[in-house]
Amino acid sequence: MVKQSTPATELEVDGRTVRISNPDRVYFPEPGITKLDLARYYVSVGGGIVNALRERPCMMHRFPDGVTGERVHQKRLPRGAPDWVETVHVTFPRWNRTADELCVTEVAQVVWAVQMSCVEFHPWNSRRGHVEQPDEWRIDLDPGEDCDFATVRRVAGVVREVLAELGAVGWPKTTGSRGIHVYVRIPPTHGFGDVRRAALAFAREVERRTDEATTVWWRKDRDPRAVFVDFNQTPATTPSPRPTASAPPRTPACPPR
Repeated sequence: MVKQSTPATELEVDGRTVRISNPDRVYFPEPGITKLDLARYYVSVGGGIVNALRERPCMMHRFPDGVTGERVHQKRLPRGAPDWVETVHVTFPRWNRTADELCVTEVAQVVWAVQMSCVEFHPWNSRRGHVEQPDEWRIDLDPGEDCDFATVRRVAGVVREVLAELGAVGWPKTTGSRGIHVYVRIPPTHGFGDVRRAALAFAREVERRTDEATTVWWRKDRDPRAVFVDFNQTPATTPSPRPTASAPPRTPACPPR
């Protein structure tokens, strides 16, 4: 028996027309959320998602068969994109490769990415005007297997305390199922190496102030009751739906531009 495809539909997004093929394809089986539902969700949080992604190189996490299927981590923009979908050219020195990554400046580009089966967006912490100089420092509080959310919140309080002493402001949001990301705006005057070293020094200070935090890199060597203060500056997921639901509500708070 041949499975019948649902006719495509179109969404009008701020003056752009975005075609959504197979709009009834289920992406989240348990709640029955479809591709069209996901596209409409991103339209509804358009201001927040664009603020989080604006002008940042962005890796797309695509799920062509829904979130229970295979995940595709896509750096390069897929072929056939409309001419209004913007990109930024980036270099990966370790592998001597380059890529033209998605660079969001408007909501329609996000909806087009959903059409290409993108569920999550993972932006760099730098912008296209200064790709190699981060303007955002991300503090990732990653709980161990036996660590509850109350512990993560207490460690986040220590993070706020140390930031305040530095004269910095952190903007928290929940992430994954039990973690917290804290975003801190910084001037784009240093490279990734310098920012990473500063992040490690900060993480060690948090660790010094509370035995509920750790900077031990290898998971197998960590106390499973502790919160890992990740200093590696990996791209963080923006206010995107996740393949696994978050325990605390997801928070679309991002620092202002």
